[in-house]
Amino acid sequence: MTINCLRPVHIAFMIMSLLCAPALAQSDGPFGAGWQLDAENSRIGFQSIKNQTKVEQSSFATLTGAIDGNGSAEIRIALDSVDTKVDLRNVRMRFLFFESFKYPEAIVKARLSPRLVDELRAERRKVITLPVTLDLHGVTKSIEAQLALTLLDDTRVSVATYEPISIDLAAFDLMGGLKKLEEAAGVTIIPSTSVNFDIVFAALDSSAPAPTSEPVPVASAALEPEGDFSKEACVGRFEILSRTGNIYFATSSAQLSNESVPLLANVVDIVSRCPDLKVQVIGHTDSYGSARANQSLSERRAASVVAFLAAKGITASRVQSLGYGETKPIAPNTTAEGRQKNRRIEFAPVAAE
Repeated sequence: MTINCLRPVHIAFMIMSLLCAPALAQSDGPFGAGWQLDAENSRIGFQSIKNQTKVEQSSFATLTGAIDGNGSAEIRIALDSVDTKVDLRNVRMRFLFFESFKYPEAIVKARLSPRLVDELRAERRKVITLPVTLDLHGVTKSIEAQLALTLLDDTRVSVATYEPISIDLAAFDLMGGLKKLEEAAGVTIIPSTSVNFDIVFAALDSSAPAPTSEPVPVASAALEPEGDFSKEACVGRFEILSRTGNIYFATSSAQLSNESVPLLANVVDIVSRCPDLKVQVIGHTDSYGSARANQSLSERRAASVVAFLAAKGITASRVQSLGYGETKPIAPNTTAEGRQKNRRIEFAPVAAE
């Protein structure tokens, strides 16, 4: 009769296996003390297609995220950190498409099952379909993501797209921004994008602070030169600011709406960083009403913007207000859309004396 016994070396091996189990399953729960996003080793990118055939890849430079001890996951993407590898293209994306001065972040949330931890420990790599919510441009939608989870080592896990995630721009109220991009760049852009990512989370031990995905300070996230801009960068930025359409007034009034403040705060920053240029603030109206009234209204609206800039520290000699009333339309005044485009504030840089 043969008797199978556990030899001392086998017992030692079992004990060591338990002691060295991955940090993904600490004694305080399947998710342990939580996981923190490792931004240095993580990437989120998206693809756009211009003129039907030209494919461009872009990414975001600033990410934060965490998974807490209950399996609730959150990733925050600083939209001002969009990186197309071209400075003015970044600025167009920020101001015209994402409108990051109003919507500084995209937020992704999901709930992970505790069962995934045990399965991942056993299989090391697992492909799952996970429902997530995406908060983008003031709209929150539920979408499904097919993800590949890979246990990199005892304390790190990768969460990556197994298949690109398709985003319908219309569903997130981004078609207006897309049209502005097309007009600014003189291209056509397919109205959907595909997102891909590879996010690394590092497990925290029980002595570490609780994981956090606090909002990113947007001012520190922008990928652009520090200090003063070059003349080319200034001229390009003022042209882009003139296309935003995010300076608002009440009907037949020169009183700035509070909705205008986020964009105007960015105008203050750009004017401050273009010390070799003066800026003309130019008001325009549609053709509704008399030409004389529209001329006066355009002048008063431009003056209100100049007054805002002056109140924020821009020297009066750096800015000048002008009004052209209804005389320089950029769209037909026969439609509501055309009239809205014609009611605008433009910024024209001129060389300082």
